[in-house]
Amino acid sequence: MIALSPSRPSGTIEVPASKSQTIRAFLIAYFSREMSIIRHPLISSDTESCIEAVKALGAKVSFSKDMSTAFVDSSSAVLPESIEIDAGNSGTTEYLLLPMAASLGIPVTITGDEQLRRRPLGPLADALKVLGAEITSCDGKPPVTIKGPLSGGHASIECRTSQYLSGLLLGAPLASGNTVIDCPLLFEKPYVSLTLGWLDKQKIRYSISSDYMHAEMEGGQRYHGFDEYIAGDYSSASFFFAMAAMAGTAITVKGLDRNDVQGDKAILNILQEMGCMITWEGNAVTVRGPEKLNGGTFDLNAIPDTLPILAAAAAAAEGVTKLTNVPQARIKETDRIRSMHENLTALGIECEEEYDGLIIHGRGHVDGGSVKGFGDHRIIMAMASLSAAATDDIIIDNEEAAAVTFPTFFSLFDSIRK
Repeated sequence: MIALSPSRPSGTIEVPASKSQTIRAFLIAYFSREMSIIRHPLISSDTESCIEAVKALGAKVSFSKDMSTAFVDSSSAVLPESIEIDAGNSGTTEYLLLPMAASLGIPVTITGDEQLRRRPLGPLADALKVLGAEITSCDGKPPVTIKGPLSGGHASIECRTSQYLSGLLLGAPLASGNTVIDCPLLFEKPYVSLTLGWLDKQKIRYSISSDYMHAEMEGGQRYHGFDEYIAGDYSSASFFFAMAAMAGTAITVKGLDRNDVQGDKAILNILQEMGCMITWEGNAVTVRGPEKLNGGTFDLNAIPDTLPILAAAAAAAEGVTKLTNVPQARIKETDRIRSMHENLTALGIECEEEYDGLIIHGRGHVDGGSVKGFGDHRIIMAMASLSAAATDDIIIDNEEAAAVTFPTFFSLFDSIRK
């Protein structure tokens, strides 16, 4: 449990590397069956789950003395007759690894913690069966066991999480035949762009429609060793962007790539619409909050991970804010729509819960009080950030869960609190 007094954070920080990019890097490094170098990886609970997974599959993983560089050698990996992998709380590891693991030709079981075992994977499992894999699960949820190989074919899948499609795109090049994937429903498209970026660097042959809803992949391909730098995480940076917005101060975040395709970069445009000033200098962006933060209507379908922090910012704004078209926020580490509704209500904010979002009646500040973390890193960091607009202490339970993606969050926050 942590109690955060009201503050007006300002200053300069550097956020850790992208979780999404780090996990993709370690998985591709393993399946290259060569040596790879990953510079500036994120080291957090989620990425450690991925690292432990590739080590369990036989990769040798080592780090430089300062942990700034990882070396992954899978060239001599020896597989057992079957294996069980614990993905912890990392849905990204589970969803991306599952289709890739089909290429190993042994039964691979993926399980995780209590939260992960509640997250659905039925549509992905069904698509993998169509593509030739043997797969069993616990009523469409982990633990799930897959045995390949993938033979290829034509699969249609509704992707309420983009990680289903990203996993298939990463696994399909390893199939023996060609694969066609249709997505009649696809949320979170920017995350697919991250995956395609890695496929392009790996010179994987594929074609995909501009809306990402139809893809064709050549089978019989392979990954290769690489040397890549992982840029800063816009998802992690979003909490500090919003703190400046709520406090009416200036916070500079270093270590970001302005041209990165990470979807959560779009939060800068949203905060600008709410009245913030955004300026760039090299790899650093400064957010300056206004005297009065304004509400608005924002479609979060492409950036569901921003719902908690934008709900917090909306509570600190004046007027009504509608966060819409983001039903997938209900199937993350927790039901984030319901969780944020409960927490904002506890802090004196009128808030309406809809199936696919929230309507928040901001009043320029929030009361203090006790809120729940729900074991969800983004809920915890959003509520901590909201102390920048609170009139009294905000008390949060289970704050240690922030380490899933951002183990240094509270120390960085403390460094800029005024």
